[in-house]
Amino acid sequence: MPRTAAALIIGNEILTGKIRESNLEVLARELRLLGVELRRVIVCPDEVDQIAQDLTALREAHDFVFTSGGVGPTPDDVTLPAVARSFGGALQRAPEIEGLIRGYWGERVTAGHLRMADVPEGSELLSNPEVPWPVIIKDNVFVLPGVPQIFAIKLRLLRETIGASRPFVSRALYTRCDEGTIAALLERVDRDFPTVDVGSYPLWRDPEVKVKLTFDSLDGEAVDAALAACRDGLDPADVVRVE
Repeated sequence: MPRTAAALIIGNEILTGKIRESNLEVLARELRLLGVELRRVIVCPDEVDQIAQDLTALREAHDFVFTSGGVGPTPDDVTLPAVARSFGGALQRAPEIEGLIRGYWGERVTAGHLRMADVPEGSELLSNPEVPWPVIIKDNVFVLPGVPQIFAIKLRLLRETIGASRPFVSRALYTRCDEGTIAALLERVDRDFPTVDVGSYPLWRDPEVKVKLTFDSLDGEAVDAALAACRDGLDPADVVRVE
């Protein structure tokens, strides 16, 4: 069985549509390369109690949880206090982060800046020369910023910590069929290959392809066999291409 992960996307700006959420796609793709299955995603407001409640449920049910957003210096950045509450602990000042803040801002440093040095007690700080501002890790929870460019950089830093098992194998079969005519075939393939996740996705405006079928698993041989079984069940004229 693959290791499992969940994501907690935090921010009123996401829920109100002020900001487009783009970190989830990056996270999902990265986890698949590491052989980790993203199983659950929650988007929650900037409320300490709600974040803590959602985080507790996610971390107890998954191997890894990744948070996105709410780690800046403003009053609506409440992710870190919420993480501490989820674990029943408090915040403590991290000298390593405080040093980075004071080194960057110098005499202009404010109490707001220094708030970003307060982390859940017992946290691990992970950094390297490329990413000097550390990722905050509390048990199986990885606290990441919401800014997409920084999110992606910090996520790559976690590859060694998470560890790579076999990556997921994904293949696609593009067809001229409609979903209704191939539903029974897909049910049979899904039943015959239980380790393969079979997906069906209509392409509404493609002039050549009506439905894209996908086959995903940690077992590459099973993926190839499931795709072949599906292809054999189709009229060759309905097959556009295989990827």
